[in-house]
Amino acid sequence: MTDLAPVRRALLSVSDKTGLVDLGRALAERGIELLSTGGSAKALRDAGLDVRDVAEVTGFPEMMDGRVKTLHPMVHGGLLALRDNDEHLSSMTEHGIAPIDLLVVNLYPFEETVAKDADYATCIENIDIGGPAMIRAAAKNHAFVNVVVDVRDYEALMAELNANDGQTTYAFRQKLALSAYARTGAYDAAVSGWMAKALNEPAPRRRAVAGELAQTLRYGENPHQSAAFYTDGSARPGVATARQVQGKELSYNNINDTDAAFELVSEFAASDGPACAIIKHANPCGVARAGTLKEAYMRAFDCDRTSAFGGIIALNQPLDGPTAEEIAGIFTEVVIAPGADDDAMSVFANKKNLRLLTTDGIADPAEAALMLKQVSGGYLVQDKDSGQISAGDLKVVTKRVPTDQEMTDMLFAWKVAKHVKSNAIVYVKNGATVGVGAGQMSRVDSCRIAARKAEDMAAELGLSTPLTQGSVVASDAFFPFPDGLLTAAEAGATAVIQPGGSMRDDEVIAAADEAGLAMVLTGMRHFRH
Repeated sequence: MTDLAPVRRALLSVSDKTGLVDLGRALAERGIELLSTGGSAKALRDAGLDVRDVAEVTGFPEMMDGRVKTLHPMVHGGLLALRDNDEHLSSMTEHGIAPIDLLVVNLYPFEETVAKDADYATCIENIDIGGPAMIRAAAKNHAFVNVVVDVRDYEALMAELNANDGQTTYAFRQKLALSAYARTGAYDAAVSGWMAKALNEPAPRRRAVAGELAQTLRYGENPHQSAAFYTDGSARPGVATARQVQGKELSYNNINDTDAAFELVSEFAASDGPACAIIKHANPCGVARAGTLKEAYMRAFDCDRTSAFGGIIALNQPLDGPTAEEIAGIFTEVVIAPGADDDAMSVFANKKNLRLLTTDGIADPAEAALMLKQVSGGYLVQDKDSGQISAGDLKVVTKRVPTDQEMTDMLFAWKVAKHVKSNAIVYVKNGATVGVGAGQMSRVDSCRIAARKAEDMAAELGLSTPLTQGSVVASDAFFPFPDGLLTAAEAGATAVIQPGGSMRDDEVIAAADEAGLAMVLTGMRHFRH
């Protein structure tokens, strides 16, 4: 094997014909013979290029609705033959097999077909067979053969050929082979993942996952960790599909926190009024609803102004000028919203480092998806926590029944608690969080921390009493003992929403009755680790 390998014969067979004619013309101008199939051959021929049909090379016509056209020794022999192996060369001569030095293939649009909610038969028909077979063959023989599977690599291919007088370097072919195997791997992962879902198989014997590089990152959670951001091809509104209007490049932590913020604010439908979520280190430090977006932001900010500094802000309605003016008053890393008007963008234009992301709407909190978590030696897979609770699902277990306002606030607090790291405690009053306790080993400690934060904010806001007075409290899991509930009552909470299910539920209910609290059980837990 030599480092440089000439390209004299190319096979072009693509589903996505973007740039095909320009590539074919550039190759032809270099004297490279063009082979092609079906629609690709027609597109090249219509552009005035001399193209030889693969069917002419194989001696077999395309058949079975195009399912069989390239699965033939005349094609695979040309891709797989080692140019420095005398036995291979002898076989090529004996059987009239000519080498293929360049393969340009992109696959049937299976992922796009699935995304359109096509029926089972249509999805099956869009599983490519000949394409992956050729790609794998050419990639295996990258010592001599170039394989291009992405339209974005056409320009690099021609630059390589121009730089090396019609030849390519081994390093270049290696990179192409890497991309090729990643593409077929991702394709097979998409097919197997779709089939598992279609067949309602929650735990297939093998599960393949894949992603496409969206961004290389300067570092990960810490500067000594390398990192990159990959997308999974889904169209869910959020950080992966958002448009960055302005600001510095997103970091690993920015992406993680922005995702947490937008998923939380998406719990609150835009049609039900403006909502704002402020996130710091993947935990909410303030969430609120109000009559205007500006007011929602200000109420969320007043939950914990200290933690909000350098935080991530998510909105459930398009960002407007007045809200942008308020946000611009403190240092904020990222703002994500389903759109932004001209006034808002004008305000943020003066904050060059502030990242503004816009989406095509908010996410559906009830949409099914899979969540993956890496552990040593493997990974855990579970359904996304899309559990929803309405007032009709709640069971009142105390002597006192919640008021309408308490019920409204408890449902709000429950939605927020779902997005707080366990053990999660959330105090809410009049549609805004007033204290959040997150990630503690003890639930009672989360109760205390959230109450203490409310006391600190009362001092900062000049209030005579903390806003936890007259609030409701949500706990993401049951109270194992009455102590956490009583701590919340001491902070001023008047009603409690929690899953229930403890061996000591009767003790907790009795303690709630003695303290005059109203309490409802959801029957659903929201652990978030």
